[in-house]
Amino acid sequence: MKSTLGQVTALLLSAAILLMGNGLQSTLLPLRAQFETFSTFEIGILGSAYYIGFAAGCLGGPRLIRRVGHIRAFTAMVAIASVMPLAHSMWSFAAFWWLCRGFTGFCLATLFMIIESWLNEKATNENRGTIFSTYTILNLTVMTVGQLSVNLSDLHSFFLFSLASIMVSLAAVPLSITRASAPAPIQRVKVRIGHLFRISPVGIIGAFLVGAQQGAFWSLGPVFADRIGLTTFWITLFMSLTILGGALGQWPLGKLSDRLDRRKVLVGVALLAAIIGVSIRFLNPTLGHGILIFGFLWGMLAMPLYSICAAHMNDHVKEGQFVEASSGLLLVFAGGAVLGPIIVSPFMTTVTPYALFAWTALFQILMACWALYRMTIRGAVAEEDRTEFTDALTEVSTVLSMSEDRAGTDKGAAEPEENGSN
Repeated sequence: MKSTLGQVTALLLSAAILLMGNGLQSTLLPLRAQFETFSTFEIGILGSAYYIGFAAGCLGGPRLIRRVGHIRAFTAMVAIASVMPLAHSMWSFAAFWWLCRGFTGFCLATLFMIIESWLNEKATNENRGTIFSTYTILNLTVMTVGQLSVNLSDLHSFFLFSLASIMVSLAAVPLSITRASAPAPIQRVKVRIGHLFRISPVGIIGAFLVGAQQGAFWSLGPVFADRIGLTTFWITLFMSLTILGGALGQWPLGKLSDRLDRRKVLVGVALLAAIIGVSIRFLNPTLGHGILIFGFLWGMLAMPLYSICAAHMNDHVKEGQFVEASSGLLLVFAGGAVLGPIIVSPFMTTVTPYALFAWTALFQILMACWALYRMTIRGAVAEEDRTEFTDALTEVSTVLSMSEDRAGTDKGAAEPEENGSN
């Protein structure tokens, strides 16, 4: 185990620096956009553009990696991603920022694909869980650090943009000088969304609605916190505690879904998250900054919903279809994340900033209603047939690490579909 961790230390360090830079940008850009007099709708599109780019990276990244190799693709994506924060600071008009954010999403999807396929190949069946658990914990920790880094300088200065660029640039160093061999080529896996919907309607619709709520939150959460009167420090603390809440909620809710019908857990957790979201509307945020507690609780309930949907999907897919299922869920999630900010942002301007959590509550209620409806049509999966719960970041790693040892199993099932019809 120590030997394996030694081989992936450089990869984990690259991932940590990269995520720290991305965490800084995710809060900095919405707040700076307000200073640049972007409308809330334009800020919402800014978030949507990131997820459009991310989805494109999931589809186009493997082709790029197969063409030029892991090291060259990583270097190229880091170069482009490190330019984007600087470009944001140079030209402050909405359409240009949308384009930059789309490029950032594409680059980061490809970079995560490279890092995680590398980790996956170096791991063994005996230590894979430990390595990816370490990776998940590291991700959440450095994302929090990145959020809090916004407090290092004035939002109106160039410093924070340059700091984000430096972080992303430095992410190339550990991976570029590692002596570990590059992983096997990433394989092509056909994704059939209609087929996956027939297998697990709750998984597909649930992933879309989770994407809508989380896309809206990550894109507009800093704007919401600013509009209700929080200072920059409290905004970053609010976002960071939401992340930590999501991290802490993964394990207990996941284990609970292993013991019960996952749809019942999905219904209960979604409704509780909706109640917390609606309750935020009636909270006085200046009273002891209680908004931080509600943000933590909301994250603890809302963030694990994707993992529960993914686990429910995996309960129904056949052996050899797990990569296709994970790929499909991630793309459906990205589709929801694109639409969420666009739908929510106008209401934050014309009605109230609290419309953010009113809409996330609506998405969660719709998810609960859909799961309840499906429970009247299909019975629960037998306990012995359920797959083991996997947290959200590890679930994403499944699709972003389609290296030879994982995708080779699916290749036989997926490749015939290339020549057939859906």
